[in-house]
Amino acid sequence: MQLSVIILNYNVRYFLEQCVLSVQKALEGIDGEIIVIDNNSSDDSCAMMQQLFPEVKLIANTENLGFPKGNNIGVSQAKGEYICILNPDTIVAEDTFSMILNPINWTPETGIIGCKLIDGAGNFLPESKRGIPTPWVSFTKIFGLYKISNLFGKYYAQHLSKDQSGKVEILVGAFMVMKRDLYTKIGGFDENCFMYSDDIDLSYLVLQEGKYNYYFHDTTVIHFKGESTVRDGTYMKRFQEAMNFFYRKHFKVSFFFSFFMKIGIVLFSFFKRFQGNVTEKIQPDAYFLVTENPNKESLIKDFESKFGPKFTEVLDPSIKTEFILDLSTISCKKAIHFMEDNKGKNHTFKLISSNATFIIGSNNSNDRGEVLVLE
Repeated sequence: MQLSVIILNYNVRYFLEQCVLSVQKALEGIDGEIIVIDNNSSDDSCAMMQQLFPEVKLIANTENLGFPKGNNIGVSQAKGEYICILNPDTIVAEDTFSMILNPINWTPETGIIGCKLIDGAGNFLPESKRGIPTPWVSFTKIFGLYKISNLFGKYYAQHLSKDQSGKVEILVGAFMVMKRDLYTKIGGFDENCFMYSDDIDLSYLVLQEGKYNYYFHDTTVIHFKGESTVRDGTYMKRFQEAMNFFYRKHFKVSFFFSFFMKIGIVLFSFFKRFQGNVTEKIQPDAYFLVTENPNKESLIKDFESKFGPKFTEVLDPSIKTEFILDLSTISCKKAIHFMEDNKGKNHTFKLISSNATFIIGSNNSNDRGEVLVLE
């Protein structure tokens, strides 16, 4: 088997459903499998998987074991030569896996390959490519120096633009492809870290093996991001613990360094909390349906009963427009490109699921997304 896609889920039932639907399309023509690990969700994620995807291997944990252990359990049962660690709040393009698995991308020195990630508003997520968060690099991040000049841009690997592939040090755990043997050799995700610095640690362990990690910009994945975790007090506590974990594990820590990191983590956590505040949703002035369904007018009438009579056939850049992208008639790849091409302050996006039973989306990478069930 060529590829095992590992999806760790926790309470994001509808995002998981669309994720699996997109992965199934992306695996067409590839000898692959999907393994979903559920960390004791309280929603009906497991029931949905059993009903809609009985062919997908489902591992239902009886407690929340965290990101590292949950993924390690999934990889331990994987059969593929390659594995993809994939968040459940993602949508992959139909050619994502075939492009990344192209043998030209893999050498004996290749470690992990990641790709371009965008949020639900079509904006590039800079954590798609990063550098090792050494004390100095962390300083430039915490105090925003990376925004001033690329001289301070190592945290987000600014030696590469978002549209330029190349070697990077750290990749994000929302989407990682690597050989299963390498994952096993380095011990997988460190289970001493519950979540958040696990992808940094794994990327760093790969570098220590003499491999390089690679950012591949030619395919894009949507990562709604805000769905994976609610940014509450528990989130902040675990985020601080995760940063402390990485530094204790990989760096010789002096008193000055410990003091600096304590202040830095507090400041960084404060900004994370601020960024994570849910903002008031601004209702769009108009909706625009992007579909290839020949019964578009009938669809619009159905949606108008739920959204209100605001659908338009004429785009006006001066008004706030929400695009409804119909994944039951257009490809995920086309929808992703549409979001990238039309992102802007007056545009938001929602996506009709591939089976046309619900609509999902988010207006930024901090707020929780929205789900509208159509059945």
